[in-house]
Amino acid sequence: MQIKSQPMGAYQTNCYVVKKDDKEFIIDPGVGATQWVIQNVSNPVAILSTHGHFDHVWSNAELQKELGIPLYTPKADAFFLKSSSWMPDLPPSTPDYLVEPDESISFEGTEVKFLHFPGHTPGCSVIEIDDAWFSGDFIFKQSIGRVDFPYSNPKDMIQSLQKFKAITYDKKVYPGHGEPTTIKQEQQYANYWIEQLQRSIV
Repeated sequence: MQIKSQPMGAYQTNCYVVKKDDKEFIIDPGVGATQWVIQNVSNPVAILSTHGHFDHVWSNAELQKELGIPLYTPKADAFFLKSSSWMPDLPPSTPDYLVEPDESISFEGTEVKFLHFPGHTPGCSVIEIDDAWFSGDFIFKQSIGRVDFPYSNPKDMIQSLQKFKAITYDKKVYPGHGEPTTIKQEQQYANYWIEQLQRSIV
């Protein structure tokens, strides 16, 4: 499996092109991602969204049109793609497939899992392909996604971190912002973030 990444827009949102068995998956094409993506794919099969925030979905519609491929979005976050109170000029996009929590999807033998970790957004998910996690804004290197946005939920994030703590395997983690890390590296901080969140909602 080959992974290419490029930070996009003012928020430096990581856009990923993942090549597996001659198929390419585009993950979180943010602001200005279209040209970079087109230059780095030869057989794209799908656009995959970790969640619905504008800086992760900005180029969805443009790439759907340019490449003629479907968009897969967590069901609970689909409403974000229609409009953004932060960015009124967000180009709206329409998912071709609404992904259920913890759903696995097979693309001609390549399994893609959407692992549901709500809190940052209702549908916030980690996309798992082989030995890689694309964690969006759930987990970053030594940090977690913010829970003070509209539709964020600190109680959901606590449950998601408890679910994350219980994972027994290790994989490389490619977050929506910043540098890669691993599951095991970030699990050591999970209790700290849970405690911080619990204090914030007392």
